[in-house]
Amino acid sequence: MALSTSAQAASGGAEKGSIMMPLTFADIGKENTIQRIGGTAEVRKHLENLGFVVGGKVTVVNTLGGNLICNVKDARVAVSKETAQKIMV
Repeated sequence: MALSTSAQAASGGAEKGSIMMPLTFADIGKENTIQRIGGTAEVRKHLENLGFVVGGKVTVVNTLGGNLICNVKDARVAVSKETAQKIMV
């Protein structure tokens, strides 16, 4: 089922037919495109400094105790579950 125009607008303009989800729900080993980054300005800036930017590619490599190890911009980065929930793919 395709998303309606209002649903696309509410989801930040995600590609037609795609639904955004937090990075914590992403499949291990699958490359995803970052659609939106939430949180405070400070959190968003911190994630940007780590390489998490809208339109960028991210792959979850592994999970440890709910925390995620990700490949982003040719680097391996560990993020907490709470932080990963602010990254929408």
